Amino acid sequence: MPKPSAATFHLIYGGDPYLNEQTVRDLRHQSQRKHPDAETIELDATNADHYAFDEAVSPSLLSERSIVIVSNLQNADDRLGETMVAYCKQAVNNPTEASIVICQHEGGIKGKRLIDQLTKAGAVKEAVADLKKADAKLNFTIQCFERRNRRIEPMAAQQLVAVLGDKTGELAAMAGQLCFDFDDNPITLERVNQYLTANPQVDGFRVADLALSGRSADAIIAMRTSVEQGTAPIALIGALAMKLRTMAKASAVRSGTISEAEAKTNSWVLKNATRQLSGWTSDGMRRCIQMLAWADEQSKTNGSDPVYALERAIELISNKGRTN
Repeated sequence: MPKPSAATFHLIYGGDPYLNEQTVRDLRHQSQRKHPDAETIELDATNADHYAFDEAVSPSLLSERSIVIVSNLQNADDRLGETMVAYCKQAVNNPTEASIVICQHEGGIKGKRLIDQLTKAGAVKEAVADLKKADAKLNFTIQCFERRNRRIEPMAAQQLVAVLGDKTGELAAMAGQLCFDFDDNPITLERVNQYLTANPQVDGFRVADLALSGRSADAIIAMRTSVEQGTAPIALIGALAMKLRTMAKASAVRSGTISEAEAKTNSWVLKNATRQLSGWTSDGMRRCIQMLAWADEQSKTNGSDPVYALERAIELISNKGRTN
C-alpha cells in the first residue's frame, strides 16, 4: 500500500531539467484527473512567502482543495519552509481533505535541509535521473516510445541519442513526432534519418558509413552535396572523427587493452563498430585519424581548402587507412 502522502505531498528532486519538468507535469495531470474540481495554483519559492502558501493550500470559494505547484524549492526562506513542513505533517494525518502539493527542486545542496525535513514529515521524494551517461540517454529514448506503446530499433535510438542526446526536450519531441507521423513499429533507422537529414552530424554519419563501406565515390558525392546545402566542413569532420574514435575503442575492447566499461560507449554501438573492423589495422586507423586532424586544421585556416582535405580523408577511410 502506498503511503497516504503519496497523494498529497510530492518532492521532485534534481536530475535532468526536462525530466524534472516532465515528472511535475505528469503528477499535475494525474492530480487534475483525480480532482477535476480542484484549483491549480503555481508558486515560485524564490519570491513566495509563507502567507501565499497558506492561502494556496486552504479551501476557497472556488474549491475545497487545491493542486499547488511550488517551483524552485531550493530558494524557499525559513518561514516558508517551516510552514510547508507543518502542512505536510497535517496532510499526512488527514489526506482525504488535504490539498495536493507538488514541489520542484533543481538538485544540489541548496535547500537540502528542507528536503530532509519534508521527507521526514511524510512527503514522497522522487529523485530524477540525470541522463549524463550514454546508457541513460538511450534508455530514456526507448522509454519515450514505450510511453506511446511503440518501439524503436536499437540503432535508430542510438542515432537519436548521437544527434540530440544533449537536448532532452528536443529528443522527446522528436520521438513524439516520429510516432505521430509514422505507423512503423518499430521505428527504423531510415525513418529517423528522414527527420534528421538537415542535421550536419547525421550527414557526417551518412558520409562515414559510405566511406567505411568502401564506397569512396558515393561518400564524396554525399559530402559535396551536404557542403553545397550549407553544412560546414568542420561539422562533417567531427562526425567522421566520432565514428573512427568509436571504432578505435571497439578495437581496443576486442584486443583486451581496455574493458567495455572503460570505453564508456553503449554496447550496441561497440558491437556495430566491431563488425566494421574487418580489414583494419592499427596503423591504418592511426593514419585516418591523423588525416582527419589535418582536415580539421585546414577547415580552420584561411586560404586552405577544407573540402579537398575532406576528400582526401574520405578516400583514405574508404581504403581502410592503406596508402597503396
